[in-house]
Amino acid sequence: MAGTAHLVCFRIGRETFGVDIFAVREIVKAQEITSVPGTADYVLGIINLRGKIVSVVDLAERLGLGKATVDRVSRILVVDLDGFTVGFLVDAATEVMKLAADAIDPAPDELKHTIHDDYLQGVGKLEDRLVIILDLRHLLSDGDAEALDASVAVAPGEV
Repeated sequence: MAGTAHLVCFRIGRETFGVDIFAVREIVKAQEITSVPGTADYVLGIINLRGKIVSVVDLAERLGLGKATVDRVSRILVVDLDGFTVGFLVDAATEVMKLAADAIDPAPDELKHTIHDDYLQGVGKLEDRLVIILDLRHLLSDGDAEALDASVAVAPGEV
């Protein structure tokens, strides 16, 4: 990441994550999600977002951090991923921040052997905490994206 990174930060459990602000179209309160049978475990279902049907992914589960619980501070990050819109459920949206390039380190080599690290862009260093920076475009494989797109087509009248 060259220059200054502008990040939308959010919490999953006790960890803080960030994504490029330009990847996020909007952040909405978690709402009732209609489940779609036959989707992956991390796909919660679909929502009606101002007349557009959007698939919602449990980001905690997709990252292997357990299932998310929805409460009054839960949010859905609505993002455009190469031609389709998807929502990522997070525990809370916390802040928008700027991080200088020298405050961002690449992911440690040790992680590259233990996780699929395409979506891990780096680690932002703040005085009192770390921010794990994700690239949401790499979080879903092409097959995942096609399945999410298909789940939206399954039940447009049900939402």
